[in-house]
Amino acid sequence: MSTARKASSLELFFQLARRHFLVFFKNKVRLFYTLLVPVIIFCVYVLFLRALELSTVQNTLHELGISADATMQTYIDTLVDSWMLSGIAALSTITVALQTNTVAVEDKQSGVNRDFASSPISRNVLIGSYVLFNFVVTLLICAVYLVICFIYLGCMQEFFLTAGDVCAVIGILIYATVSSTLMTVFICSYIKTEGTMASLVAIFSTAVGFLIGAYMPLGMLPVWVQTVCAFIPGTYACALLRYSFMATPIAELSGYVTQVLQLAGGEELISQLTGSFGYELRFFQTEVGPGFQALALAVFSVLFLALNVLSGKKLIGVLGVVGKKGKKKAAANKDAAEQVPQGSEGERQEERAALPQASKQDAPRKEE
Repeated sequence: MSTARKASSLELFFQLARRHFLVFFKNKVRLFYTLLVPVIIFCVYVLFLRALELSTVQNTLHELGISADATMQTYIDTLVDSWMLSGIAALSTITVALQTNTVAVEDKQSGVNRDFASSPISRNVLIGSYVLFNFVVTLLICAVYLVICFIYLGCMQEFFLTAGDVCAVIGILIYATVSSTLMTVFICSYIKTEGTMASLVAIFSTAVGFLIGAYMPLGMLPVWVQTVCAFIPGTYACALLRYSFMATPIAELSGYVTQVLQLAGGEELISQLTGSFGYELRFFQTEVGPGFQALALAVFSVLFLALNVLSGKKLIGVLGVVGKKGKKKAAANKDAAEQVPQGSEGERQEERAALPQASKQDAPRKEE
């Protein structure tokens, strides 16, 4: 019997997830906008910010008295592009996951979730269907952006990633998507209307790019802001993606500068470049390596998973079930309705007493 129930719950789980997919992809405008967000940021970088970042590196070379040849300039271009593209990839896992939660908010506002809750569907099955839907959609859209990045690097003759690097990028992207999904589902569980959700997406998407270091190195921010950034999972996801994107280009540039060109300030150049681009992540005056970054991201994922489980009342509210506050409010309204003034209650009793007398007087007339 328990096996049959598990099979039935699993079937409902995938049916609900399929329903969420159909609702999301049916709205072409929302799908287009969600897909367009990382592409727009990518185009803004290529058209406007790329030249600014390259000029920063040129200033560093000028200060060290180094003149870059064509090969060295290619490595530098690769380094700059890899730094920015990896930051946009980390940012996309958060912004896309946040926008995908609009389906759950719309279901709540329209009352669809209340229909689900009134049916014999487990709360955990319903919540899990939203989480799975969010994860898959976010991963698909981020994968599309990742393909665009690889094509861009190939067209610019800057694709130095090995097969291991590509596998690492894909694995970290999946890892970051899990963390972003759990975090945004928890945040959006407190959202009740589409208007509030739209405001949250606009504000959060703008601020989070700076807070995770996607737009500028965290070292350029005030110390207290860097401390705040240490408690954002996307910061570690961004650092991990940058490490996987930039490890090979930095190694190639370092080998070319120190071994081929044998520049006197080659090691200092590499140190300044890695420091200025925020390649090395530092918090509380301590350098955080890739291993600790992955561990921190895992801790945050487990934390948000626990918060989603423990905040069951809010998650039930998202699904249209009346929570504790709603029950108290309904009980208060019921008590207020029962507290009727004495005079009006007495009048109602007199009216009810008069009704049988009137019917008795009318009875002989009906018999006549």
